[in-house]
Amino acid sequence: YTPTAEELANPESSVVWYIDGSGNVITIPNGHYDPATGMVTFSTTHFSNYAVAYNQVSFNDVAVDAWYHKAVSFIAAREITKGTGNGNFSPELKLTRVEFIVLIMRAYGIDPDTSPADNFSDAGNTYYTGYLAAAKRLGITAGVGNNLFAPGNQVTRQEMFTLLYNALKVTGQLPQGSSGKSLLDFSDASEIASWARTAMSHFVETGIAGGSGGKLNPTGTATRAEMAQVLYNLLVK
Repeated sequence: YTPTAEELANPESSVVWYIDGSGNVITIPNGHYDPATGMVTFSTTHFSNYAVAYNQVSFNDVAVDAWYHKAVSFIAAREITKGTGNGNFSPELKLTRVEFIVLIMRAYGIDPDTSPADNFSDAGNTYYTGYLAAAKRLGITAGVGNNLFAPGNQVTRQEMFTLLYNALKVTGQLPQGSSGKSLLDFSDASEIASWARTAMSHFVETGIAGGSGGKLNPTGTATRAEMAQVLYNLLVK
């Protein structure tokens, strides 16, 4: 594949499309162009018609020199996110539990249930209702107790990595590899809840979770920019 000068300057905006039998275009979230090898790579479970396209998306509040610019551009190009409205992404806004679960399900092609027979009591009747039903049915989340999901609560880092771990386990896409690190390398590892230790340990050992200043900050909240970076790290790995 030979990219144009514009594509070379913004490789995160090069995407892979799957073209179905009716001519509909579906973006492959993990498809990407690697400037180092000059190759477009993606993983799929079926042989079909595919095409490489360029879909550059920019936001008013995401500066080109921001540390999260590449990650945000990557997930936006793949329509994993459409921002928060009015041309903004709101990178510093704290991420809610439902925002995160919808984003990871979109990133890994997990479809929402269209006519759910079972759901959380607070799933409501909105854009995320079907996503919560599918997440519950697949075992991605059991909620927070009493058949509640608490969609509007800010997601903590340990919740984020646990939901992510469960989703990747369901899709058979848990990352592999070794970073040479373990939870023992972080001074606040004892603060990780028992239900989150398996997930956080896996992401530390595979290099997805690196922490900051020798800490993992498991009970801290995450921003939309941090979420974009985590998804970017996973999808291009």
